[in-house]
Amino acid sequence: MEKNKTGKYLKYAIGEIILVVIGILIALSINNWNEKRNNLKKGQTILIQLKKEYKSNLLQLDEKILMRSKIVRSCKDILDIIDNPISLNQDSLFQKIATLTLDPTFDPVTNDLISSGNLRLIKNEDLKQKLSNWTSDILALQEMELQWQKMTLQINFPFIVRLNIYRDIANVQYKNETVPVFILDKSLNGKLNIGKSKKTPSLAEVLNNPELESLVTKAITDNYLNNLQSHSLRNKINDIINLIDKEIKR
Repeated sequence: MEKNKTGKYLKYAIGEIILVVIGILIALSINNWNEKRNNLKKGQTILIQLKKEYKSNLLQLDEKILMRSKIVRSCKDILDIIDNPISLNQDSLFQKIATLTLDPTFDPVTNDLISSGNLRLIKNEDLKQKLSNWTSDILALQEMELQWQKMTLQINFPFIVRLNIYRDIANVQYKNETVPVFILDKSLNGKLNIGKSKKTPSLAEVLNNPELESLVTKAITDNYLNNLQSHSLRNKINDIINLIDKEIKR
């Protein structure tokens, strides 16, 4: 200080501080750049996985729609047979009645995107919103499916048992090698020899049963409405897949 070196040392200290600050800023910038790059890479990985999941969900949903359509068609045929019981084939009728026991329920692949906090890696706000709403969209359909499931277990199946036609229905279903629609591996041999019952009621008794008409009508309306809801969900899945494709291509 006596030799007027204070200014020189002060400038040197300030220079050192500036260099340290610049170094810190550069390190932070590199760290942020690396983090951004890693998040982008992770985000793309998540998007690719999500696309696979929603494609799988779409395939499963289409299978359920086909099953419900089969129920609706078969039950409409039963109503036509009730109204016009001409040239009636027993096996054909029992095959159609068998659809009252089908239980098409949508069980989609789910992910932990929201609970894991990785939803923040999705930049598209529209896509993010649709992914956030996915759980509630599924529940809307599953609640409707539950009503039909209760119907099949608590009303339809007991009705078939009371009519004493279940053996004949099972025989029709399994006497060929056709694998039931709900079996995952369609290449399996589904043949099972049960044989016809010797106590089967007449077709007139079956068709004149007062419960049958009401049950098949209920089956038509329930599965028709469930398919409407499924088509709405199907549109949402396609929207999500299209938005994911746009983000992946960026």
